[in-house]
Amino acid sequence: MQKLNWLLSIITLFILSSCEKDNYDGPTAGLSGKFVDVATGELIAQDIIRGTQIEIVEHGYGEGEKQYLAVKNDGTYENDLLFENMYTIQPVRGNFIPVEPQDFQISRGSTLDFTVTPYLRVRDANIEVNGTKVIATFKLDQNVTTNVRKIGLYAHSDSRVGETMRLVAAEQDINATIDPNLVYTLEMDLPSNSSQLKPGSEYYFRAGAVIDNSEAKFNYSPTVKIAVN
Repeated sequence: MQKLNWLLSIITLFILSSCEKDNYDGPTAGLSGKFVDVATGELIAQDIIRGTQIEIVEHGYGEGEKQYLAVKNDGTYENDLLFENMYTIQPVRGNFIPVEPQDFQISRGSTLDFTVTPYLRVRDANIEVNGTKVIATFKLDQNVTTNVRKIGLYAHSDSRVGETMRLVAAEQDINATIDPNLVYTLEMDLPSNSSQLKPGSEYYFRAGAVIDNSEAKFNYSPTVKIAVN
């Protein structure tokens, strides 16, 4: 009986000690910023699904485990659940010419902006209803020698519309370098898409293009809100 009581005491002590609160502080630092076009100063819009990520590796832990911060649809990002430390930081799999990794001290409220060159610029874009169609016209500036693979016009009820988030798409394969003076035209027929684009409702549209690179993401025009009749 005495041996049983001793064993129960040991088990109770172990349970109590395992329930004690650890002494590690939680994350108190944060990092935010934006992706800016080096030529125009404008934010570089992103896909909300499978868009650009920021790879960060905290120093002082061997090789270090990679963490990834998601970039928002408007080209900004924010994460306030990081530990204060030195990190190696690099945006990856984006819609701009890759940038080199950099070491950066993250503390409370840290800010780090990236000034980059987009693979493509969708410029002089105009998206409007013309009769029974939504028609987009635009030009492209190509900042790399890699071929432009595809252009597209995308529609969705959510303002984060894009190639990865659309109800309807009108796309055209290009597979060539482009003439910056050429005006591209894409049309979306409303009657044939009425089950998705319901008359009397409003939808968001934007045009985009992507280079022929497996990790490259789309570059976009500004989003336009249109009432479908």
